[in-house]
Amino acid sequence: MLPQSNNNTNNKYLMRYAGLATQMLISLGIAVFIGIKADKWLKLSFPILPWLLPLLVLAGIIYRIIKETGPPNNDKQQQG
Repeated sequence: MLPQSNNNTNNKYLMRYAGLATQMLISLGIAVFIGIKADKWLKLSFPILPWLLPLLVLAGIIYRIIKETGPPNNDKQQQG
């Protein structure tokens, strides 16, 4: 069996990534909803905003995930 500390670490990572996935799905859903409403409000003939807004949100989420899960940036420590 796995040691208790290793199991707690795995649970911590599982909850962290489950939270990130939930945030991603909710953000994309809200972006699609806003895109549909904005298209109806602007009376556009081609549904561009339901495609464009989720792509922008997805790019922002991927950037944030890379920043959060990447190695820590030690530039501040070396400069000061």
